[in-house]
Amino acid sequence: MKNLKRFIILLALMCAFAAMAEGQDWANLNRFREENAALPAPRTCDDRVVFMGNSITQGWIKQVPEFFAGRQYINRGIGGQTTPQMLIRFRQDVIHLRPKVVVILAGINDIAGNTGPSTLEMIEDNLRSMTELAQANGIQVVLCSVLPAFDFPWRPGQEPAAKVVELNKRIQAYASTKGAVYCDFFTAMADERNGLPGELSKDGVHPNRAGYDIMAPLVEKAIARALLMWKSER
Repeated sequence: MKNLKRFIILLALMCAFAAMAEGQDWANLNRFREENAALPAPRTCDDRVVFMGNSITQGWIKQVPEFFAGRQYINRGIGGQTTPQMLIRFRQDVIHLRPKVVVILAGINDIAGNTGPSTLEMIEDNLRSMTELAQANGIQVVLCSVLPAFDFPWRPGQEPAAKVVELNKRIQAYASTKGAVYCDFFTAMADERNGLPGELSKDGVHPNRAGYDIMAPLVEKAIARALLMWKSER
């Protein structure tokens, strides 16, 4: 009888875990489902731009909402996300919105291991896949450098600085060969340790308003280049 009870309890637990797994939305596909459905189709004259990213992109619209207000800028950043998660939701949160340009800022959470160990090759592969998906659908791509980070407050001891530098070299090289625009935030924001200085961030990873003030003109210049490229191909 005891063994039967244990078996029933174990079976119940297995069913519960299976139900939880089936209900998981690992890439957070539901996050922007309603907002995406509510967006009108863009007109030819609309210079729609989608910002795809993680908490740094999400934090941008929270800390500096006026940067997005009154523009054809759509923020699709989700805190904590890694590039494989972004790749899964790339069609619905970018391609189906029919922008002229997508700004991709991603990779730091992969280095932190948010969804498990990830090599630089794996990160680059996911960035390449997003780029290829966008370009196959007539969308120009702005590939942003990963922001500097000397350490992760939520996962200390990972020594990310050198990895960020190497990943940015790869992103820049790929952008130059693939016809994407490279937006270099890193050079303008890194300190002597290749970290994010205190005046630009509270935690050394996420920009504050001063950090976003540096990023804004850089990304606007990159978007302008990408829009010119889009128009030249028409």
